[in-house]
Amino acid sequence: MATPAPSGAPASASTSPLAQDSAAARSAVAHVVPILRHLLRSDDNSIFSDEIVARVRGMFVDLARQLVIALAAAAGHAEPEGWAHEAADELAHVLADNPAFLEHFHTLALEWQWTLRMERSRTIDPVLPPLVQARIADPDPAVSAAAMSLLAAQARFCQNQRRMQLPLGEMPGDLVHIALVTLRAHVGMDASADAYAVIAERSVRAQIDETRSRLTQMSRVLDAMGARAAAALEIDQSGVALFFTALARGSGLSREAAIMTTIEGQLPRLVLALRACGLAPAAVAAAALAFHPDANLPKDHADLSPGEAAALLGEPCS
Repeated sequence: MATPAPSGAPASASTSPLAQDSAAARSAVAHVVPILRHLLRSDDNSIFSDEIVARVRGMFVDLARQLVIALAAAAGHAEPEGWAHEAADELAHVLADNPAFLEHFHTLALEWQWTLRMERSRTIDPVLPPLVQARIADPDPAVSAAAMSLLAAQARFCQNQRRMQLPLGEMPGDLVHIALVTLRAHVGMDASADAYAVIAERSVRAQIDETRSRLTQMSRVLDAMGARAAAALEIDQSGVALFFTALARGSGLSREAAIMTTIEGQLPRLVLALRACGLAPAAVAAAALAFHPDANLPKDHADLSPGEAAALLGEPCS
């Protein structure tokens, strides 16, 4: 429970300095998607050449390319790859108007940025952190196999991010559905084009197995850990990818929202998310300082229960 206010009146978690800072941070992050959309559609690359924006743009083009190739193959096009090279940009712009794609791609780019930073600053292996290594060595064949699958999936993620790509099979199912619906809308009302889009949709869906995706593999590893899954919130042990998944699960945030708590200006929400996971104050401080070593942590986070922290995370922007 929160410490009583100096006046003797009960302190309200929602009026504490940390709560006020969290509300301000949440309001600020709400503007990220429209700003990112503007940057992606800008032709002035000399100004908007930020690595995150370039990576997000690259993933949109890659997504559009995959969809156009599927459409071209359905239409019997002799050179679907070549056609996709010409036609993908227009579809990429259409896809970039969707906030769900923008949020997902943006946070994947942030995750990759943190992955590289943590490798440099804390020597955390991007593919094989200690926790995954330990799970691979587990005597239970199912546990070991799940960890090996995650290892392979994380290696693919690293390779794809270096290429600024994202395979359709690595996307959440709802986003795959939106992408395919967008493709059908994009081809217009022409009956033959729509028929090809339907064939392309069936082909794409038949090739996707969500159980093999990286996000699913991380969930399986954490599920198998049971009560010990809190160990994934020690980033030096778990690595960036598992840390973000564990943070999302423990705090009740989406994985995208959990990643956004780590960016500059969002420290109050990161502290709340960590406390909502049930971490002790010292562990909250250790995890937060891994991302922001020079930060001054909010002083009242230790007074909040995990439930109060979770409630504050869910409060709407003022």
